[in-house]
Amino acid sequence: MSDRQPGFATLAVHAGAQPDPTTGARATPIYQTTSFVFDDVDHAASLFGLQAFGNIYTRIGNPTCAVVEERVAALEGGTAALAVASGHAAQVLALHALMTPGDELIASNKLYGGSINQFNHSFKSFGWNVKWADATDPSSFERAVTDKTKAIFIESLANPGGIVTDIAAIAAVARKAGVPLIVDNTLATPYLCQPIQHGADIVVHSLTKFMGGHGNSIGGIIVDGGSFDWRASDKYPMLSAPRPEYQGMILAETFGNFAFAIAVRVLGLRDLGPALSPFNAFMILTGMETLPLRMEKHCANAKRVAEWLKARPDVSWVSYAGLPDDPSHALAQKYLPRGAGAVFTFGLKGGYEAGIKLVSNVKLFSHLANVGDTRSLIIHPASTTHRQLTDAQKTAAGAGPDTVRLSIGIEDIEDLLADLDQALSA
Repeated sequence: MSDRQPGFATLAVHAGAQPDPTTGARATPIYQTTSFVFDDVDHAASLFGLQAFGNIYTRIGNPTCAVVEERVAALEGGTAALAVASGHAAQVLALHALMTPGDELIASNKLYGGSINQFNHSFKSFGWNVKWADATDPSSFERAVTDKTKAIFIESLANPGGIVTDIAAIAAVARKAGVPLIVDNTLATPYLCQPIQHGADIVVHSLTKFMGGHGNSIGGIIVDGGSFDWRASDKYPMLSAPRPEYQGMILAETFGNFAFAIAVRVLGLRDLGPALSPFNAFMILTGMETLPLRMEKHCANAKRVAEWLKARPDVSWVSYAGLPDDPSHALAQKYLPRGAGAVFTFGLKGGYEAGIKLVSNVKLFSHLANVGDTRSLIIHPASTTHRQLTDAQKTAAGAGPDTVRLSIGIEDIEDLLADLDQALSA
């Protein structure tokens, strides 16, 4: 048997999955059950005590969800992963393992509007504070570091503006500070970018977007890069200190380079409960099988649309890293060599009112609050996804009043251009 490392497309189809041992089913079954029978009392005790791996209760783990976890970990080059109910749930659980009341998170100011809101407002209920840094200036992250800093959070490819973040430079800041770098890789997917290769310690995704890819299932995931030394300091007691729930077990000592994936499962998901539905896991798995094919088409279409918009007299600017004169183009060549993604923004000379009219006039594009669908999507962020932000925050996040966000699907390019043309002309 060959020792060849499978390629990306092969992993997207096969990683984590085997024919069902009972029925021979080739597709991963939907294990739609709440709980699992133990072999005996000793087996049950070993599972609850983390002395053995296995299934207990679907809130903690499920065989269908486990295939999602193994597949995404393989695609990202991580050691292990935890699938959860949504991308927001992934962010909460990842930080729950790191933060205590009074601690600080440094975050890029180029983030999805929902993440900005979550960090600014919801996290305050936990006593977690956020300090914002300039996504285009890695030194701003270093200036934000204090003795309360517990993590740095960025997006590899920022939503909505399509800004490419210099992962390696910010990873160097995180290493110097002795804190993990968390990268949201939702818009890029591991087909375009693998943040762990560039120094990320933890990767999160909204599986709802390009990974599932069909706009039919919500899910999220946390990938452990296996690179961070949790015992280097006393900053992370959930991993480095004895856990009373597990008879004094030290997770970093017991589980080594996948300790973080264990911690977010048995100390986060177990008690906070945002479990991924087995049915949604099945749908996401099906979508992931075509991830490489879809991303190639998404990126090719997006570049054509960006070029077409740039030539329009009613468009004032286009922010797409695939364009040679874009400020992020050089970083895209480094981090996204297969393509600059399929989500980007542009500005209309008519401003806020023109943006609202455009989204009202499209016919093939769908006006909705999602990205990463096979269908092409459009939204005016200032009046929807980023509405809760101040005008200054909207502009900083790349969602100013004239901004329109597109998520380009896999339709025929001529049909997409025709729809935009009629909507802009109207």
